Amino acid sequence: MIQTYNEQRFIAGCIEHLHGQGVEVYLIDNESTDDTRAIAERYVGRGVIGIETLSRADCFELEAQCARQEELALTLDADWFIHHDADEIRVSPKRGQTLAEAIAEYDAAGYNAINFLEFTFVPTRESPDHDHPDFQKTMLHYYPLLPVFPHRLNAWKRQDVRVKLGPAGHKVEFPGLKMAPDSLYMRHYQFLSAEHAHEKYVARRFSSAEVAGGFHGWRARLQREQIALPSEKDLRRYEGDHLLDPSNPRTRELLGDSVTAPRPSEPSVWRRLKRSATERARSYRAKSAGQ
Repeated sequence: MIQTYNEQRFIAGCIEHLHGQGVEVYLIDNESTDDTRAIAERYVGRGVIGIETLSRADCFELEAQCARQEELALTLDADWFIHHDADEIRVSPKRGQTLAEAIAEYDAAGYNAINFLEFTFVPTRESPDHDHPDFQKTMLHYYPLLPVFPHRLNAWKRQDVRVKLGPAGHKVEFPGLKMAPDSLYMRHYQFLSAEHAHEKYVARRFSSAEVAGGFHGWRARLQREQIALPSEKDLRRYEGDHLLDPSNPRTRELLGDSVTAPRPSEPSVWRRLKRSATERARSYRAKSAGQ
């Protein structure tokens, strides 16, 4: 179950990946104003089994989206469910094994819930812009993220009772939950450029009630000038899903560090752009004065 709002960058690749992994998609669109829904409609019967609209109260309301998925899990014709975002790619760490095969293996072993280890992919100072359809081929640097364990316990076997999707949809809860001992993997393409990060977080209106309740964290506080990109030397390079390295994970997202830091260790993207423009203007004035 994928909930979307203006995810035209990601939705086609996400659907195609899941279809190839033996997983069908039900889309809950939160009144997107871009081409998200139109793109998804092209895949009806080819990976997409249904699309619906969830009304939007002029802001991002995560609890409403999770509540709708809890309802759908009681009615959709499926053996297993995944709370899924469009900017995620879920995979098995076993080379050659599909996501559906991995889930079936845990099901046969008697488990009814699966955790995913998160690997966060971000643009870098050396390669800052991946806002194009081939971003999975060009944005190759990542870090493992594990604030708590389990962090993404949001794949579960169909239940006869209503499940609860816990904080941010990251942790499913129901009586008799039996989590698989080994986690599957998730590539998370958090943002594709500094401009995309601004659009996704700074320009987004979050539910004031959810923010007051502790949801969204740094995302609701991020300012444009705080968007800083890491260096490739501080990240790991992607070589394949089975080679993703979960060791020594970060407990906090890199972009979140810039929100609480009083002064970034490196100039933000915006500060560097401003400085570059100022230097060009000074150089131009100096040359003009010389003439």
